[in-house]
Amino acid sequence: MDENQRRSAHREWREPRQSGLLIVLLLALAATAQARGPVRASEGNTRGWQLMTPEERVEHQATIRGFKTYEECHNYQVAHHQRMAERARQRGLDLPPGRRDICAHLQPANDPRPAAD
Repeated sequence: MDENQRRSAHREWREPRQSGLLIVLLLALAATAQARGPVRASEGNTRGWQLMTPEERVEHQATIRGFKTYEECHNYQVAHHQRMAERARQRGLDLPPGRRDICAHLQPANDPRPAAD
């Protein structure tokens, strides 16, 4: 086997392994991001999005993903909604109501089984 054939065989062996590893890593990253809450804050899921600067949007998304408890997340959400409502009022705009609780993923799951005595 000459040098070119040996290199070609090595590439053929290595490329599928690299692709598989890349897929596993991407799936692990996606699962981690999903566990932290919304995948991406956007106009469709963030109250006051249109009133925020691009920098505030990035900061807001990072803040939301960093919460460990429902209480701290909910307190932030209430304060954020108040800030956005004030900005909308100052600009003479109507702020649509929030559609969902972005902190719900931090609440303990309800266990339908009766508690042990």
